[in-house]
Formats: sequence, C-alpha cells, structure tokens
Amino acid sequence: MRPTEGGPLARTLTPQVRDWIGTAVRLGLAVVWAWAGLAKVTDPETAAQAVRAYRILPESLVKPFGYGLPFLEIAVALLLLVGLGTRIAAFVSGVLLLVYISSIASVWARGIAIDCGCFGGGGAVAASKTEYLQEILRDTGFLLLTAWLLWRPASKLSLDRWLAAD
Repeated sequence: MRPTEGGPLARTLTPQVRDWIGTAVRLGLAVVWAWAGLAKVTDPETAAQAVRAYRILPESLVKPFGYGLPFLEIAVALLLLVGLGTRIAAFVSGVLLLVYISSIASVWARGIAIDCGCFGGGGAVAASKTEYLQEILRDTGFLLLTAWLLWRPASKLSLDRWLAAD
C-alpha cells in the first residue's frame, strides 16, 4: 500500500513526519561522512595505503584517490549538514557507498585480508581480523538511508527548503 492511499502508514508518515525523518537521515549521514573524511584527511599517506591495499587501481591512481576521497567525503558531509543540494549529495553518497561495497566484496572474493580503511587506517591484516560482512551490511544500511534522501530530499532545517521559501 502506498502511503498516499490513506492507510495506517499514510496516517503515520505525514509529510511533516517524513520531513523530520529526512532531517534525521541527512544529519546522520553527514556525521558518518564527516567522521570518515576527517579520520583520513590528516594522514593522506595512510589513506593512499588503504586504497592500495584493495589492489584494484593502478599505482598511478592510488595517491589521487587516497588523497582526494577524504575531501569528497567531507564535501558530501557539509552539503548534507546544511541541506544544500541534498539530492545531489545523496546521489554522490550512494555512488561512493556502491563503490565501497563492491570494493569490499571484491577483496573478500579474492581472499585478500585487509582492514577497509573506511574510517582511517587500513591495509593488510590477519585473515581472522577481517570484518567484510559487517562492513558490507553497515554500508548497505547507509545506502538505504541515502535512498531515502534520493526519494525524499525535503527536510527540515535545510538550505534547500530556505532557498525554496517553503
């Protein structure tokens, strides 16, 4: 049943409630991206080492990605925090999460034992120290939150709403 058909879900998820859910999702994802980006931006060489550990990119791209991704994560965090270009920020967030999920699945399938480096650190670890399933499930949860913002980017306390004078 669609929420607009007047069922119990529609009565519960009023536009006001959906706006507040969007606000919570937007701010929650902003915290996650800020945490991930800030953990890496102060140690770019370690971030590049984490990218290198996946053995996906050629060496010529490892440093640009390792050094640049934290800034992209922080930019997404700031846009989500203030609620500016929310749908675009959510799209970028979704693309990053899909790349991270597929990269983790790739190293898992190839039998490479690494720490994902998702929140700093990263690199080779003992096989018993890998947490691929938990990391994929966590990122899938974040991806579902991102899907909410793609579906319904409107939220309270956002610049998008203020600029639209809504």
